Amino acid sequence: MDNQEIHDSIRSIAVIGMVGRFSATKSIEEFWESLCQGKELITFFSDEELEASGVVPELLSDRNYVKAGVRLPDIEMFDAPFFDISPREAEIIDPQHRILLECAWQALENAGYEPGSGKGLTGVYVGTNMSNYFLTKLSSRPDMIQSMGLAIIYGNSQDFAATRISYKLNLKGPSLNVQTACSTSLVAVHSACQGLLNYECDMALAGGISIESLEKQGYFYQEGSITSPDGHCRAFDANAQGTIFGDGVGVVVLKRLEDALADGDCIHAVIKGSAINNDGAAKVGYTAPSVSGQAEVIAEAQAIAGVAPETITYIEAHGTGTALGDPIEISALKKAFAGRTKQKAFCAIASVKSNIGHLNTAAGVTGLIKTVLALKHQQIPPSLHFEHPNPEIDFANSPFYINTKLSEWKTNGTPRRAGVSSFGIGGTNAHVILEEAPATEAFSPSRPWHLLLLSAKTSTALETATAQLSTHLEQNPDIHLPDVAHTLQVGRRAFEHCRMVVCHDQEDAVKALTFLDPQRVFTYHRKPSHCPVIFMFSGQGSQYANMGRELYEVEPTFKKHVDSCAEILQRHLGLDIRSLLYPKEQDTETASKQLQQTALTQSALFVTEYALAQLLMSWGIHPEAMIGHSIGEYVAATVAGVFSLEDALLIVAKRGELMQQVPRGSMLAIRLPEKDVQLLLSGQTLDKNSLQIAAINSSSSCVVSGTNEAVATLKNQLSSKEVECQLLHTSHAFHSQMMEPILEPFVQAVKKVKLNPPCIRFISNVTGTWITDAQATNPDYWCEHLRQTVKFSDGISLLLKQFEGVFLEVGPGRTLSTLTTQHLDKNSKQQILTSLRHIQDQQSDVNFLLQTLGRLWLFGVEIDWSGFYTHEQRHRLPLPTYPFERQRYWIDAKSPSPSLNSKPVKLDNKQDIADWFYVPSWKRSLLLNSSSSQIKYTQDKWLVFVDDLGVGEQLINALINQGKNVITVKQGEKFSKVSDYVYTINPYIYEDYDTLFQKIILLGKIPHNIVYLWSINKLENFQYSKYLEFNSLLFLTQNISKLKISDRAERSNFTNNCLELYVISNNIQEVNGNEKIDPEKATILGLCKVIPQEYPNIICKCIDIALKNQQDGEQENYKNIIDQLLSELTTVSSDLVVAYRGSYRWVQTFEPVCLDSVAEEKILLRKQGVYLFIGGLETIEVVLAEYLAKSLQAKLIFIEDSAFPQKDEYLRWLETHTPEDEVRRKIEKLQTLAELGAEILVLGADTTNYEQMYQSLKPENIGQIHGVIYSTGIKRENIFSSISEIGKIELGNLFDSQHRQISVLEQVLNNIKLDFCIVFSSLSSILGGFGLGLYSAANHLIDTFTNRHNRNHSLPWYAINWDKIQLNTDQDQKIFEQAFGVELAITPTEIIEVFQRILSLDKGTQIVVSTIDIKARWERTFNFNSLPDLKFSSQVDLSSHYSRPNLSNSYIAPINELEKQVTQIWQEVLGIAEVGIYDNFYELGGDSIIATQLVSRLRAKFPVDLPLRDLLLEAMIPVKQAEIIEQLLLEKIEELSDKEVESFLTNLPQ
Repeated sequence: MDNQEIHDSIRSIAVIGMVGRFSATKSIEEFWESLCQGKELITFFSDEELEASGVVPELLSDRNYVKAGVRLPDIEMFDAPFFDISPREAEIIDPQHRILLECAWQALENAGYEPGSGKGLTGVYVGTNMSNYFLTKLSSRPDMIQSMGLAIIYGNSQDFAATRISYKLNLKGPSLNVQTACSTSLVAVHSACQGLLNYECDMALAGGISIESLEKQGYFYQEGSITSPDGHCRAFDANAQGTIFGDGVGVVVLKRLEDALADGDCIHAVIKGSAINNDGAAKVGYTAPSVSGQAEVIAEAQAIAGVAPETITYIEAHGTGTALGDPIEISALKKAFAGRTKQKAFCAIASVKSNIGHLNTAAGVTGLIKTVLALKHQQIPPSLHFEHPNPEIDFANSPFYINTKLSEWKTNGTPRRAGVSSFGIGGTNAHVILEEAPATEAFSPSRPWHLLLLSAKTSTALETATAQLSTHLEQNPDIHLPDVAHTLQVGRRAFEHCRMVVCHDQEDAVKALTFLDPQRVFTYHRKPSHCPVIFMFSGQGSQYANMGRELYEVEPTFKKHVDSCAEILQRHLGLDIRSLLYPKEQDTETASKQLQQTALTQSALFVTEYALAQLLMSWGIHPEAMIGHSIGEYVAATVAGVFSLEDALLIVAKRGELMQQVPRGSMLAIRLPEKDVQLLLSGQTLDKNSLQIAAINSSSSCVVSGTNEAVATLKNQLSSKEVECQLLHTSHAFHSQMMEPILEPFVQAVKKVKLNPPCIRFISNVTGTWITDAQATNPDYWCEHLRQTVKFSDGISLLLKQFEGVFLEVGPGRTLSTLTTQHLDKNSKQQILTSLRHIQDQQSDVNFLLQTLGRLWLFGVEIDWSGFYTHEQRHRLPLPTYPFERQRYWIDAKSPSPSLNSKPVKLDNKQDIADWFYVPSWKRSLLLNSSSSQIKYTQDKWLVFVDDLGVGEQLINALINQGKNVITVKQGEKFSKVSDYVYTINPYIYEDYDTLFQKIILLGKIPHNIVYLWSINKLENFQYSKYLEFNSLLFLTQNISKLKISDRAERSNFTNNCLELYVISNNIQEVNGNEKIDPEKATILGLCKVIPQEYPNIICKCIDIALKNQQDGEQENYKNIIDQLLSELTTVSSDLVVAYRGSYRWVQTFEPVCLDSVAEEKILLRKQGVYLFIGGLETIEVVLAEYLAKSLQAKLIFIEDSAFPQKDEYLRWLETHTPEDEVRRKIEKLQTLAELGAEILVLGADTTNYEQMYQSLKPENIGQIHGVIYSTGIKRENIFSSISEIGKIELGNLFDSQHRQISVLEQVLNNIKLDFCIVFSSLSSILGGFGLGLYSAANHLIDTFTNRHNRNHSLPWYAINWDKIQLNTDQDQKIFEQAFGVELAITPTEIIEVFQRILSLDKGTQIVVSTIDIKARWERTFNFNSLPDLKFSSQVDLSSHYSRPNLSNSYIAPINELEKQVTQIWQEVLGIAEVGIYDNFYELGGDSIIATQLVSRLRAKFPVDLPLRDLLLEAMIPVKQAEIIEQLLLEKIEELSDKEVESFLTNLPQ
């Protein structure tokens, strides 16, 4: 490129993808054909059609009612499961948002990009019309609005179209909703161009959608308006009377031209420049167009593009066909062109509105797409209905003429250029200058075989995708197959249902995709998970001349490594090994014989396997572990870095040379177990040392090695007994005593090279387990390796036990694959593959390896396609996009509900793991109270629990001064009523709270607001006693919830309005770092989180204040605090956690911290370090322990209680206890760790006892500790209970234990020098959780203690608030995880990744881990305005519910009234029309969020305390829930008097 071309490519924008739906055309290609054929895509409806759509006969007879429209078909259809949207949510989302979402996905795929992948930022710039769906379908349904809450707004407001796309497609560039009326979508394109040119994003989606007509309908014509009286648009014609509005959608994918050229994108056209402006006031009216405004924007776009007007030979006009608008538009164009050219009639002009009407917010992008297609096809379609020009337009004396027929777009050597205009009502104008795409580079050479990949979310979609691709290849015979393969590999997301085929050419591909021969076309259904790869390197006997020859000829990476090895070996072997590997045809037989000589065999195998491994790794296939058979272990060791390549080749050559020197011998494979072979050998009459077991390949297969005579005798003996055996094609008796003479010279050779610890784990042939660093770096080990038995069976068994991935034989043939397969049982999940064909397989090496690569992809191995194409320059092509499987999602009572045969799916997807991390923080905030509408109703009732420091007293005075009705509650020895407005209670006596509320109810003074100040005290005077704050707030909440059992009618305030509970504290929140925080008081914060989750009619807010220590002037200080608290209590605010420090108000936030993957050397971990697990052998600790053992050969110390068995008692314990026994499970985990080669120490100690812990961890007892990993040991399933079920004793024991445990840890570690200490907490301390009041509180204690420690000690601890963890757990835990959802849970692999990333931080701090955006999660959890109002729940219309999915059980209808009421609630929350009494909640598509809604509704419906644990974990079928409710009702009735029973029964739901 010259300088000008470089400048143009930097400033120009490439259009690389396009999708559109216009009228009945199903694709961009169909749209283009219709334009070329001059078709009008406007539909004229019959009276019958309109009547069927609900148009009343009176309208049909009105002469001004025009029976025409431009509709998008199937707007009610959507593939909700594809986008992880539940049926209930899908049906309340505006079809504009839904279709835009599908088009965004299709547009990116059309451009050849996998949505949401890659490192670049993708921006979204789109606009929609107002939601007619909301206005006509949803707004008249207050029941649905109430039940769905804010979800309806998010699904229909124009504000959320772009961000929904960004969220669902994981696009992280700018996300802007554009609204400029008719010019919206072209302004969106301009905005996207600016975003790209300003490097705010690297790729952009731009476009718009408009859907006005939900059914077939016409419109009213008004004389003088913009609409046409007959449904036709006659742009620029003398008879033009207006346009017709229609529906359509268009989306384009844009990229900087320089990037698009570099990346091999398919460039349809180039945007040279664009501009936008507004008319301002210089026009006759707000809705009128302006000549000067339009002329200026056109001239500006031309100037930015740097093109002369005379080079623009086509204008796609706005062209609405109005008497006012058309002349103004042509005048503006003439004005813009006239300043720089006097040429006449050189520029064609047309308007797509003559074909399809005015598509409103999608109009601009529709014109743009039409023009891009015209440039691409070098044809200009006709503008319809033009006969005579508008008399106000003088075309003859202008640069323009109306193009009325399909015309060839000729050029005089200048690139074809066009302008596209779009003008919005209100005056926002947009103009874009387009140029035809530049010539692209010719195709580069490619492999002779091509790997085609297809995948889909369902098996049926996969079949459709296969058929689509086959048809596309057949219809486009000139398409370049290597680029098709490349696009499918890099431009499509890999879903669960996968298919692959390797093809030679296009005809072969069509044939394969049509007939789907299972020998060629492989299909697989995989579950999303990490798939490890194990390399298995072959041993002697598998070699042959020309092994991998085609790879050498075709794959430059393979050739490079073979050549490097050959050059190094030349000086050791005295020949070029390539002459044996790839001989001339006439020399093949000679080379084959030479390859039987072990002096050459070993080198040849090493070169082939090493080069093959390097090729695979360059494609992103990296082994997590390796095993080699004999010489194969040298390849594994070299790949692992034990040997340098030069040293490895030296040793391998020397090994082969020495082996060649010993007397010849034989090797015999025998189909017998090792012990049987040993018996045979021990019974030989010949020299006992003449035969040895050389290899144990499986439980029933061994190889014996020895002298020719001894082996021949043994073979005859076995044959006579009909025992299967076979002589191997070897020249010597490897791994036998015959190798003894060469051991000393060999070890001396090894001693001359540098040996390094392996960086990738591999199995030792000598031990049959993981090689240690000491073995790998000891020359004597490699000497043993040459002589000792190859324990392949032990090694492969260990690998199969530890890995469920792909076992890939790297080397010629299938020997190791066959042996590995023999170790599998029928339920094994491992996949066994080979990479280089067997000598008998007469097929292409490249074809064979690509088959293997494709199957690796099928099984879930991530391929590095950039590495795969390092030596090729490929292009991305437009190919068929994902075949969405749409169903009808529509709020329409007249339409039948479709069948739903699949479970509703999760609402969210995990973020990229780098975005999971947050730091708790605070930000300054103002309490806005300027609007009177924000001030709370003043004539309400207040209940205030006052502190002993005077804050509450002063606050009460302030409230009374504002006219509030206040009841005061003070702490005392026992309950006492001082007056109607003053009470004392003993805060530790549950019954006092009950008595208090009974008194208040009798007085009719049920409060609207409760202010709780019993968490205010002076820390230095505070006496730790019985967790006052938590206990009293717990008792208070339990009694509030009890109120619904009786006096239901009197307490209408509680059921119809929210009760606001303010918890005011000090010394709990760390805001500025100067506070003296108290972990035990902080437990109250956990309860505050959970109260509103379990009781939707209570809003709980936490307000933390700071009290000064001085005695003087405290009243003045309190005055400031009182003013702040009064404002907080009387002003509407959504902030739930607030702190005041001095004059400033602070709100809690969680700031995101991006933690990318880090190299191991940057993590605070040591090779063979010593790591202490305080929590013992709990689930997450075992995951990390396995990682430390595998990766670092760490020494692991676990603290268990003193009753844990000693090591010599393990076996007996396992024999005498069932698999469910907890201690047995822990012993089994210890055994697994031991098998990994870990050194393990289990200490028995009480972690709450300082003396025991100190003695156990003394350095003289255990040595230096490098890191400590501490977990609470709390299993949330064990303390899972509703607030009403929490008992005083269990909470006291829990908190005491946790506080003592972490305090002892702090004391014990005080004088130990550590690299790190990590404390595990839970995300529940931030988000609470249904039934997790105790769990959240205990974790708050741990968080606060850790933060206090970090302020006062030199080594800050890491505190990790873990999101849900998904592990292999026992049945109780599995049920619990099911109830709380595992779709977003952290997997074991991710646990390790999180651990590594956090340990890369330079010092300890609190890190919150959330797999989805925590802000959105917080808002969803605590935004109570969006919660369904329970009083509407029984009014929801079932007409929009979906039919019952196919379940394992039959449908059984409810029998009695109670079962009917329970199943009705299930139907409402699940959106399913028929729920049977034995249907399982989770099989119906329920998840953790819906479960909490279900329990809330059941509690609101039935006036009893429903046991949360029983409901969620044991009774998730309607019949069991009905039984529990019935039993509780009967128990309640037994406790009441006759009068109370009568009242109680009256208030039961009917």
